[in-house]
Amino acid sequence: MPLPRTGTSTVPPTPRGIVDELTSVYAEVYGVPPYAGDPFFSVETFADRLTAAFTMHGFEVVTARLDDGALVGYVHGVTLAPDRAWWASIADDLPADAMQAAEAGDVFWLRELMVLPKATNQGIGRRLHDEMVGGRPESWTTLTCIVDNEPARSAYPRWGYEVVDARIKHAPESPVYDPMLLRPGRLG
Repeated sequence: MPLPRTGTSTVPPTPRGIVDELTSVYAEVYGVPPYAGDPFFSVETFADRLTAAFTMHGFEVVTARLDDGALVGYVHGVTLAPDRAWWASIADDLPADAMQAAEAGDVFWLRELMVLPKATNQGIGRRLHDEMVGGRPESWTTLTCIVDNEPARSAYPRWGYEVVDARIKHAPESPVYDPMLLRPGRLG
């Protein structure tokens, strides 16, 4: 299954051109308990966050599609701005070299990674992750994972991520997240 890269500087499909598909995947992945009915996880709130990310530095999407063209998963992210509130809030808990990398624009923030339930347990999530991270110019990667979001919470450390000894909330109404770091050379 090819994993085409889709970014703001590539030819069709552009992220704006597939926003409905991206949002539909989100709606199915997060349309189950405990997320269903939670305003933080509403499709409208996600669509706002997604479209706002389009203008962030380094925005990119990598998609996974079936042979018939149906979207079954994707990952998207941006170059981390070192003054991002959640990152700045854990500055004292971050390794000095990670802070320096962020100041230099050398940290990729993996914002979302999702695969439709019908396509899980096939390695698609890992392939999406590796394709995205392996193709980025930044040497570090960071992400935040809801503390009770299994199996994702267990997968990332297996993929080389270190859990930062701090917990964050992206917004007052958001769940609690574990921030994680993937150091240079740890992919694969």
